[in-house]
Amino acid sequence: PKIDCIYCGQCTVHCPVSAIREQSHLVGVEAALRAPDKIVIAQMAPSVRASIGEEFGLEPGLNLEKKMFTAFVKLGFDKVFDVNMGADITTFVEAQELIERIKNNGVLPMFTSCCPGWVKVLEFYYPEMIPHLTTARSPQIHAGVAYKTWWAEKEKIDPKKIVVVSFMPCTSKKYEAGHEKLKIDGWLPVDYVLTTRETAILLKKHNLDLPELEDGQLDDAGIY
Repeated sequence: PKIDCIYCGQCTVHCPVSAIREQSHLVGVEAALRAPDKIVIAQMAPSVRASIGEEFGLEPGLNLEKKMFTAFVKLGFDKVFDVNMGADITTFVEAQELIERIKNNGVLPMFTSCCPGWVKVLEFYYPEMIPHLTTARSPQIHAGVAYKTWWAEKEKIDPKKIVVVSFMPCTSKKYEAGHEKLKIDGWLPVDYVLTTRETAILLKKHNLDLPELEDGQLDDAGIY
């Protein structure tokens, strides 16, 4: 049978000799942080804050959300937002679509499209199920669009100067971020995606001992 990669990244986690690695976005992120004309936004997924502590010898599941907010500032990010804000948008959009489907005898049940690996499974292995997928975008994409449209307009910032970096648990989010069909006005909503492991590498490279950092807070537009 044909086998198609869904870009989930499990091979990079379980390869015993680290021969398989994610396609790193670290070089691009660091270049953006050094660029004086760029407004670089950090947005972190919920699972990252609960798993990154393992890279610093802490127990699994410890929520280091507020320490990560401080770390982003110390790394040079201009704004610290959150993927949960995008999740709120996704929830709202999905709810609207579900109501429309129920009212108009649309295809049910309606499946989430938040996970690009899951979407890829349906597209390749079960294409007949595609009509069940919601047309809503994922939280990281909805948030990126909001930053480069609504937020950029509110702050009077040229969207071309905005660089959005997502901190994600899954390598398939890199694939999603680069997806041509998700472009808005010709540009991608999310520019770079770092996995939890890449994030730890970035922190350690800049001598940031995460457990020792003070608590920080989100910028206003990232509140969820």
